Amino acid sequence: MDILRVFNNNVVLARDGDQEVILTGRGLGFKAKPGQRVDDTKVVRKFVPSDGRDPDHVAELLADIPPETIRLVTDAMTRVGLGQQAEETPTLVMALADHVVGALRRAKRGVSVEYPLDAEVRSLYAREYVQGEALVSALNDSLHDALPRSEAVAFALHLVNAGFSNGDLSYTYTMTGVIQQMLAIIEHTYHVSLGQHNVSVGRFITHLRYLFVRIYQGRQLDSEPEPIVEAIRQSYPDEVRCAKKIAEVVELRLGSSLTPAEIAYLALHVARVVADVNGRPSADASQY
Repeated sequence: MDILRVFNNNVVLARDGDQEVILTGRGLGFKAKPGQRVDDTKVVRKFVPSDGRDPDHVAELLADIPPETIRLVTDAMTRVGLGQQAEETPTLVMALADHVVGALRRAKRGVSVEYPLDAEVRSLYAREYVQGEALVSALNDSLHDALPRSEAVAFALHLVNAGFSNGDLSYTYTMTGVIQQMLAIIEHTYHVSLGQHNVSVGRFITHLRYLFVRIYQGRQLDSEPEPIVEAIRQSYPDEVRCAKKIAEVVELRLGSSLTPAEIAYLALHVARVVADVNGRPSADASQY
């Protein structure tokens, strides 16, 4: 590997074959210059950005975080089955490592943080919450239990946020609130109680999360044949009306109008959720 840019003593940008990679390691960049070969013995971690981010910008941000913390986080991620994400999404490693630095500072000062979205994260993002708990445990093995268990909530939010590739949790916080509002609309419309451990509710939440990714990326579903969309409108008129209410919330909270196809598939998921709660045969929305 050849060095392309040196950011500090511990972070360099390099070329590995036909791709640019970010390398970290104590002393890796010390007295190094662009064009030189990388000292492989000093490389601790290699990041291969696959989220469309500018490698130079990501490397610059990583250079501001202690290399020991980056190593702790990437090791912990590997131990809990997130090794591929650690290698391919350096922005996630950066966000988690930066959070760990702040959490350790708070712990030293005896400052306790109560996350207001604790209940929502546990129910809406159950998989990421379990991963967040595992990360806390893995990190605490090396940090002598310095991190409070409540940090699992913050870690889960960072894992969810990685799907948007923006590094800013504000969109994820908003998304969480909007999902809760959407579920409330269905409950109020159909006079049902949606247990968020229900399989159909879980599928609906997963659909919503992918919907938010499509909205964020400007890639909403918009190529479905009109006869399919019209058939859904004819078969599920009540659910379409409910889906349109949900679409109004999306436009109000996120500033994005949903396409007719997105509204139609929302209606299918609403039909399935309500049917399952009421014990009736449900619409097949599992493929969307």
